Amino acid sequence: MLEQTQKIKERFDELTDLISKPEIIADTKKWQKLVKERSNIEELALCHEKLASLVKNLNYGEEVLKTEKDPEMLEIFKEDIMQTKKQIEELNSKIQILLLPKDENDDKNVVLEVRPAAGGEEASLFASTLMNMYIRYAERNNWHVETNELEETELGGIKQCSITIKGTNVFSKLKYESGVHRVQRVPETESQGRVHTSTVTIAVLPEIEEVDFEILDKDLKIDTYRSSGAGGQHVNKTESAIRITHLPTGIVVACQDERSQIKNREKAMNLLKTKLYNYYKNQIDSQYSANRKNQVGTGDRSERIRTYNYPQGRITDHRINYSVYNVNSFMDGDIEEMIEELQKFDQKQKLENFSV
Repeated sequence: MLEQTQKIKERFDELTDLISKPEIIADTKKWQKLVKERSNIEELALCHEKLASLVKNLNYGEEVLKTEKDPEMLEIFKEDIMQTKKQIEELNSKIQILLLPKDENDDKNVVLEVRPAAGGEEASLFASTLMNMYIRYAERNNWHVETNELEETELGGIKQCSITIKGTNVFSKLKYESGVHRVQRVPETESQGRVHTSTVTIAVLPEIEEVDFEILDKDLKIDTYRSSGAGGQHVNKTESAIRITHLPTGIVVACQDERSQIKNREKAMNLLKTKLYNYYKNQIDSQYSANRKNQVGTGDRSERIRTYNYPQGRITDHRINYSVYNVNSFMDGDIEEMIEELQKFDQKQKLENFSV
């Protein structure tokens, strides 16, 4: 494993030197690119140093065993060697995972969309519960949340909602959330205490800063309208909200969060770029997916990925058959345990495919 990580360590040292050079610092774009590359391999470089130190200690201990005569010292060295071998084995496993091909979008911000599916008003109410869950999870991770679009029902549910979550490695955590979320609970509107089953769809899209396709003005239909809300002084009296339709694909985006039409238009265009990127990327991915029946985390919105069973206090992710029994804290954003299990499963599948 040391041979595999040696070149990475050399590149890390080279980048450390480069990003301190005045001519590199002066070129902001190049400097940021090199800093990002260095950050991506830093953990592997540190693992290389630790592994090299452990291997050196192991070699020394094994040499000592050949000449040491004192029985007590022999036992001490044998114990040290066993511990060192165990540490090397664990570190090698970690390095194997770090060497796996990374998702190019893992370090990106995300656009997260929530829409009620089956279940009427109860689905809308659960959509609101899920949105609050993700916002609380973002707060726990010190991520920044911006609302792009929010359309509520009279009872406080959500007809549709889109937020942007910005922070470190947001997509790497939230990408497993795409799909159909099912809830089983007694709705607040249920007078006879019967458990209802409803579904909500979640879409998690990587936010993109640069796109390699052209958006032509002739392909866009732009409408303005008044922002909707609960009423009162905050309702926008002018047509500042923006709706953009991309005619070739039929994709529609809207933004009403800002009071300025110009700002809403800018945010809506950024949303459109994100959705179009995802649309075109999915066209390519679908061809690849057809050849891989057992692909992990396809994000297919027709799949039921998770069930929230309130009477039993249980949340089960069906992709990995894993359950947690902390429904109250889970809905308050304490979802890290589930996400870590999904990441472990994903890594295991990738390791199996990588070793074939």
